[in-house]
Amino acid sequence: MNTDPIADYLTRIRNAVNAKHRVVEIPASKFKKEITKILFDQGYILSYKFEDDSVQGTIKIALKYDTVNKEPAIKQIQRISKPGLRKYSGSHSVPRILNGLGIAIVSTSKGLMTGKQARQENVGGEVVCYVY
Repeated sequence: MNTDPIADYLTRIRNAVNAKHRVVEIPASKFKKEITKILFDQGYILSYKFEDDSVQGTIKIALKYDTVNKEPAIKQIQRISKPGLRKYSGSHSVPRILNGLGIAIVSTSKGLMTGKQARQENVGGEVVCYVY
């Protein structure tokens, strides 16, 4: 039994990037689908596909690599707010990652969004993870 499915999602992506895999399969949930959409919109993954074949369904993510030197687009992906210690941030104190080069994914009352979007919409929330 997995107690933190979001940490499992991020770990599967991290392990696939470190092993230089092209595709990673992850059990689906609405929250994970939203994170996947954000990663795609921000250019960290090549493509994704939601498959509702089983009870839970799966997410297939095609990882993105540089064509010249084979460097992955995701250098680091880390969980910030954990079930044992939640991390919240106000609208004006949403963190900037690597001075704007990375993204913070924030769960707000208006849904999941990047830290930059949260600052623009003037909402705070739970800081889920950092990606850069």
